[in-house]
Amino acid sequence: MSDPTAPLSFRADEIDRAALDQLAAVLDLQAARPGIRRLREWSLAALHVQPGESALDLGSGTGSETRALAAAVTPSGRAIGLDPNPGMALLARERTEEEGSTAQFVIGDAYSLPFPDDRLDVVRCERVFQHLSEPDRAAAEVARVLRPGGRGVIVDSDWGTAIMHPGDPEILQRIMDVMLSHTANPHSGRLLPGQLTSAGLVVEDIGTEALIQDPGDVTGPLVQMMTAAAIAAGAITEAQSAELLDQLNAAARSGDFHMSVTMFAYLVRKP
Repeated sequence: MSDPTAPLSFRADEIDRAALDQLAAVLDLQAARPGIRRLREWSLAALHVQPGESALDLGSGTGSETRALAAAVTPSGRAIGLDPNPGMALLARERTEEEGSTAQFVIGDAYSLPFPDDRLDVVRCERVFQHLSEPDRAAAEVARVLRPGGRGVIVDSDWGTAIMHPGDPEILQRIMDVMLSHTANPHSGRLLPGQLTSAGLVVEDIGTEALIQDPGDVTGPLVQMMTAAAIAAGAITEAQSAELLDQLNAAARSGDFHMSVTMFAYLVRKP
């Protein structure tokens, strides 16, 4: 079992299987959020995936959306999920076998996609670019593997839009500053259009939703990660963290709790 009080990393390539199980539980909870469901539905509809096509889910995580792509391309096509962590790829394969899906999974990273030029019809990527120190390289790889006329949807958060309420504004800002400093590309949501365009792709549509945390998440892994990181960085004290958590818990009980970050989805096409 992983330590429930330890800060949770969202970098799947940096954590072991025990921590992956914890991360998978968080991803499962997030997948049930209305904002995530709506944006994923928008993305799949925008991609207009057809039977027989080849599709890549870049940063496939638990594999849920790779399986959705597999259902869309049917057994006559191919849906591949790519993740940098072998443990996460194994977890996705286990779930896929249980569901009887034709989705396949490989290990790799966004900087060197294991596909020839102009090979794929569809690329889907969700909440990966925020973790990349060289997002332009990844955008160029997406453009490289898409065939002419191929489509992609790149989804990412912009942590500059994050809201946590209630709490002392100064303490909340310190926590967010640490969160931003620990994220390689925290403003990915607003930067993606320029990066994708520079890679030679055409942005054809934009979708957006807020990932709104449930009041029950006040003591969950995401809040733990943020406050623990702020304490470790010396930005806040343990006493300030405890006071904030008390305020958030009281707000959750009274209906005055809000925590969210805005996500953006960009539909692109290769000319």
